[in-house]
Amino acid sequence: MLREAGNDRLIEEAELRRSLGEADLPILLMAQVQMTGDEALLDEYAPAIARLLHQGTPLPSSMVAHLHDLLAGILLKPQPLPGGVSPTLMQKMMSTCVGQNVPPEYVPMMMQDLGFDEPPQLSWRAIGARMPDFRVLVIGAGAAGLCAAIQLKRSGLHFDVVEKNSDVGGTWFENRYPGAGVDAPNHLYSYSFEPGHSWTRFFVKQQELQAYFRDCVRRHALDDRIHFNTETTSVIYNAPERKWKVRTHGPDGNREWIVDAVISAVGQLNRPAIPAIEGIDSFSGPAFHTARWPGDLDISGKRVALIGTGASGMQVGPTIAPDVERLMIFQRSPNWIRTRPRYHETVPVGKKWALEHIPFYRAWYRFQLFWSNSDALHAALQKDAAWREPQRSISRLNEDLRRDWTTYFEEKAGQNPELLRKVLPDYPPFGKRPLLDNNWFEMLARDNVDLVTDPVAKVTPHAVQTRNGSDYPADVIVFATGFQASRMLFPMEVRGSSGRSLRELWGEDNPRAYLGVLVPDYPNFFILYGPNTNLGHGGSVIFHLEIQVRYVMNCLKLMAEGRFCSLECRQDVHDAYNEKVDAAHEGMVWTHAGVNNWYKNVAGRVTANSPWRIVDYWAMAREPNPKDFLLA
Repeated sequence: MLREAGNDRLIEEAELRRSLGEADLPILLMAQVQMTGDEALLDEYAPAIARLLHQGTPLPSSMVAHLHDLLAGILLKPQPLPGGVSPTLMQKMMSTCVGQNVPPEYVPMMMQDLGFDEPPQLSWRAIGARMPDFRVLVIGAGAAGLCAAIQLKRSGLHFDVVEKNSDVGGTWFENRYPGAGVDAPNHLYSYSFEPGHSWTRFFVKQQELQAYFRDCVRRHALDDRIHFNTETTSVIYNAPERKWKVRTHGPDGNREWIVDAVISAVGQLNRPAIPAIEGIDSFSGPAFHTARWPGDLDISGKRVALIGTGASGMQVGPTIAPDVERLMIFQRSPNWIRTRPRYHETVPVGKKWALEHIPFYRAWYRFQLFWSNSDALHAALQKDAAWREPQRSISRLNEDLRRDWTTYFEEKAGQNPELLRKVLPDYPPFGKRPLLDNNWFEMLARDNVDLVTDPVAKVTPHAVQTRNGSDYPADVIVFATGFQASRMLFPMEVRGSSGRSLRELWGEDNPRAYLGVLVPDYPNFFILYGPNTNLGHGGSVIFHLEIQVRYVMNCLKLMAEGRFCSLECRQDVHDAYNEKVDAAHEGMVWTHAGVNNWYKNVAGRVTANSPWRIVDYWAMAREPNPKDFLLA
């Protein structure tokens, strides 16, 4: 029998084996190898694992039983486990785990993320002691702000967090529309240091995500550091004093904070974008953005006009379609839609048990999710200059994706040629953000749903009118039209040491920053989820945020060790980096001719997305180079 960790309950062998039966075999193999150091198992199982992952061929029952027997033998007789793994073995395990070669450059990044190396926060513990009077203000209590706050607390620095909303969660507080949820697997879309074993689904909904962030606040005792309903209006640097003056407006009126450093964690997707449609203010019923969904709205039996078919439209449409009298969906351009294993599934009890109790299982499951959902896809987004069909795809890998995804469209909508014509994109995969199928095609087949592709011309008091003159009577208008992603940090006024504002520097929609984090002339001002840090090729923004927070903390460590008061990015370093960013984007799918997406500004420059693989960005931001800065 096995005693559960932190629990007096004993697990019988039969129950253990039931749990193993619901766990993932490649992950169980990694746990077994790491617990025993038996590298020979990798060679024995690797071919079968590759066939399982890439062809769907189940492992022979004898191999499954053998692996379960090995694990049961270890888990039912707890004993000291080695657990260590060399870089060479780590690469071999990673490659076996995903059924394809994983380059050695991923080893140090994953060793750190999975907790196999000494955590970087151990080196930050002395920062507060070395800078006892140094104060930091974090703006925003979403995923980025909380990540920063947790590490600042570990460092011993004085800090506060100001949040414009009444609760934590950022986008997961604001986006409460029907069906709102994550489109990255939440066992990856979570902090590496707070894994969340109890997720109910593989892709959870908004309420559970926000509860996760609330729990992080509780576990790290951040309640007294967060000031809610407090909106930042201006962030002004006082050069002679080397201090930031931050003005906020909250429950007690206006307040001025005098701090040494500011971390902006307001993100890219926090200010809704409403299209300028003629007559929009004349509409007689409710009209709102998905991020401002009224909590008391009853749409039962209503005629709803859904304008936009992006990520939020993909979630809200199928959710409300059964309840409304009529749902009219206005599509500007079609999206690539793909299916994802387990998207609609709950997490089996045995899987939860394995995540919490089998040593190393959670870590290796996280790696498998990382690889299959991010950098493994990056090559398919890179243009091949010799490719002969650039109007439909950009390379052989990209064309392979197109064929696979087109087959899926044909399976779902091929019985209706007119519908297939409307929904099948004519641009390369990943030119716009691909969406996960939330029963979209089943929704379009409903009798009470219309997909309208004629452009919206204007809104009248009781209808939406398209360019061809057709009226679509509506009681409610929902704008699923995205955010003002290129207007970063808007509407805050941010002025650096010269007195120049970021809005003057960036214009309305052309933000730039070194590593997406630092801007010359703005000492000790750090931006999280800033310019060119969105992950357009997939992955978890939280994974990327942890890289940025680590970089910020290492900058503060550099200041503490050198007894510096200010750290400012050099202009030439900033400019050279952004030249590389723009040059790299020229080779990526997002700059494909004729593709419109929210990643670009009005001039066509990509301002949101990172062009790099995550491992490339991790290496660039691993340690701050003192030569990159003006230190004083």
